[in-house]
Amino acid sequence: MTRSRTELMVNRLREMQIASPDIEASAVVSVDGLIMASALPSDVEEDRVSAMSAAMLSLGERIAAELGRGELEQVYIRGNGGYVLVTAIGQEAVLTALARENAKLGLIFLEMRRAAADLERVVG
Repeated sequence: MTRSRTELMVNRLREMQIASPDIEASAVVSVDGLIMASALPSDVEEDRVSAMSAAMLSLGERIAAELGRGELEQVYIRGNGGYVLVTAIGQEAVLTALARENAKLGLIFLEMRRAAADLERVVG
């Protein structure tokens, strides 16, 4: 039995969260702002996460280009309750992770890069 693309993406998100326990939630979002797969807690609205993730990536790409910083690698926001981390999955999707306030960001960025590479093959 072949698993669907969504199942493959959700499984990869869960693997990422197991590998980096400081990640509390994650999602794959289209650049249009539509949710493709998620491992979000029930109290987190998928639609909000997806729309804001796509907007963050788009704005980050524009800022990086306009200010001569090269191609965008990641965007992160730090609040007093933790982090929102966003990275591109190829040209078609965005990987978003919500991390704890005391998270080890280097490990999370490494795991997100690995997950994004795997997810790019699934997203196509």
